[in-house]
Amino acid sequence: MKKMKITGTGRYLPDRVVTNDYLAGLMDTSDEWIRQRTGIEERRWVPEEGNVGASDLGLEAAKIALNRAGWTPEDLDLIIFATLSPDINFPGSGCLLQSKLGLKSTPALDIRQQCTGFLYGMEIADAYIKSGYAGRILLVGSEVHSTGLDLTTRGRDVSVIFGDGAGAVCLEGVETDDNVGLLASSLHAQGDHADALILEAPASRLNPRLTKDMFDDARIWPKMDGRNVFKLAITRLPQVSHVVLERAGLKVEDLDMVIPHQANLRINQSFQKSLNLPDEKMYNNIQKYGNTTAGTIPIALDEVIEQKRIPEKNATLLFAGLGAGVTWGAMIYRFF
Repeated sequence: MKKMKITGTGRYLPDRVVTNDYLAGLMDTSDEWIRQRTGIEERRWVPEEGNVGASDLGLEAAKIALNRAGWTPEDLDLIIFATLSPDINFPGSGCLLQSKLGLKSTPALDIRQQCTGFLYGMEIADAYIKSGYAGRILLVGSEVHSTGLDLTTRGRDVSVIFGDGAGAVCLEGVETDDNVGLLASSLHAQGDHADALILEAPASRLNPRLTKDMFDDARIWPKMDGRNVFKLAITRLPQVSHVVLERAGLKVEDLDMVIPHQANLRINQSFQKSLNLPDEKMYNNIQKYGNTTAGTIPIALDEVIEQKRIPEKNATLLFAGLGAGVTWGAMIYRFF
């Protein structure tokens, strides 16, 4: 039976470190206020001079993942690019990355599942591999949030949370009867909560979608109902995690590591408590990177492997996340 193997991972974070104290100089906030509410101490942003998009960060992460897999770009059958912050409105960042990798006809698919982009991308890749439509896939989660944040007191609830960064994984189909690869997954969406985390303008439902007065319109900045998102996350993440554990025939004790989406440290701490997980089995890096949306899980996965936090063989990991949409899900992956 053909199963999906993670053959290489990579991450890339911009060099520019933005501390809470720096943000306190731009808006009515403080290091203590941010840490208490989010757990974030600093985040990475692209250079102030600009001209760096999601595909640029994704390219750097992809090159590392490809090198570790021992692949060249020409080995790829498909590129899946998860982002909510594309370089340009269209075409998609997957096509831009494909060109930057020097490829001429390799298909590229952009997905817009926000904080669960990596989870949706993994399930899509697994389906392509099992169906035989693709043998080697590059999955990238990459975001440049910093250029689209309201850096005033009005926007602080959102702006202090987000960072820029990218993670990439090389996924390969391998024939094996072993109980490895993607063991179970469960993905969901509920558009009733679309307003919980939203960027409203410019938008095709507005006519005209862009006006000269819109730069004074609060709708051009992302907004969030933090309480609702928190409530949804601490309820649904444990629920969906138990679903995939049951589908995989596993118990929490069988997991070597849980890597949740990095939206808020308080959410992850509640999630950890609900699973009764010891600290060494829950990985958090939001403290130093903030929320990089589609990039959080692959960035964290790359760090976990680099730091040798999991066994070299047959490590069993649970990935979980909830974000804008709302979308949420979980999956269990076992290394070969």
